[in-house]
Amino acid sequence: MRSQSLIPAPIADLPWRMLALVSFITGFGLLVLYSAAGGKLMPWALPQGARFVIFLGMAIAISRVRIERIRSFAFPAYGAVLLLLILVEALGFVGKGAQRWLSLGFMNLQPSELMKPIIILAIARFYDLLPPGELRRWSAIWPAAALIGVPWALILIQPDLGTATMVLAGGLTMMFLAGLPLRLFVGGAALVAVAGPVAFSFLHEYQQKRVLIFMDPESDPLGAGYHISQSKIAIGSGGIFGKGFLNGTQSHLDYLPEGHTDFIFATMAEEWGLLGGFLLIAAYALVVKWGIGVALDAKDRFSRLTAAGLITTVFFYVMINLMMVMGMAPVVGIPLPLVSYGGSAMLTVMLCLGGLMAIDRANRGGDRRRL
Repeated sequence: MRSQSLIPAPIADLPWRMLALVSFITGFGLLVLYSAAGGKLMPWALPQGARFVIFLGMAIAISRVRIERIRSFAFPAYGAVLLLLILVEALGFVGKGAQRWLSLGFMNLQPSELMKPIIILAIARFYDLLPPGELRRWSAIWPAAALIGVPWALILIQPDLGTATMVLAGGLTMMFLAGLPLRLFVGGAALVAVAGPVAFSFLHEYQQKRVLIFMDPESDPLGAGYHISQSKIAIGSGGIFGKGFLNGTQSHLDYLPEGHTDFIFATMAEEWGLLGGFLLIAAYALVVKWGIGVALDAKDRFSRLTAAGLITTVFFYVMINLMMVMGMAPVVGIPLPLVSYGGSAMLTVMLCLGGLMAIDRANRGGDRRRL
């Protein structure tokens, strides 16, 4: 019985299988980063490992917070991150042609990453407050559209098409999960299809090239299509079992750009092959399965919507990155969660998992022991 256990309740109540999967994914990523650096802990593997330990502790701390506190935190958090996005325009520094980051000294914070889980909380809170009878009225649409549209526009002008797309996708998914009529989404998709050519003309030149190269990557294999071509070569050359740890050539000889960030899956696949890719994807799938279970078991509307939205955010990360490195989607700069080097993306994913653990604990009746 739990009351007789020598393990403290806050520790025993943690979803250890999920945490083991997350640790496996991160540990595998650290091996890839170690190899990508030529068998060295610096400059990527050691900082990434330290961040994971810190953010894991943060996620566990979040799991102890009552759902009522998270619910009341939704709108203030949205306002705070929105303010950070405005500060990026005024004080942020430019890197790789985009103004996306605020320097905190020990790390560069990308506020747009924080908006991914926060938009989930804000939309869930809005529909939690909305009477069910209002779902088929205009009042159920325009406030949510405004909550999504303002940060989406601020992120788009940085410019950061990938993160803006993730925020938009997360927000629209929440509107769908809240129960808005399907015809609204079908009509919206038709409108996007019609307006697509016009919207394309407003994209930055490098963004237009990414879309065109996605459609025909061989048209410029040494220019705009170089990333995709080299990524496919790296993945294909790994075969079933890979070339072996520390034996990759595409990344070690610098043929594969961004082999430690956006294209780290290609770096991994070259050395660990199809088997390594399967194990990594299977681990992600099990984490997503756990998150879906948390959403299905949720006790109230806010918890159910929040859990579904948070695990969907993690799923979008994985799906878009894998499609991107395999040439099935345009290159939009979405990292592979917990594997790609970077603090902001890891922080976002661990915030999502922390929120899911809080809801999971509430589902199992742990609220009375929480903050």
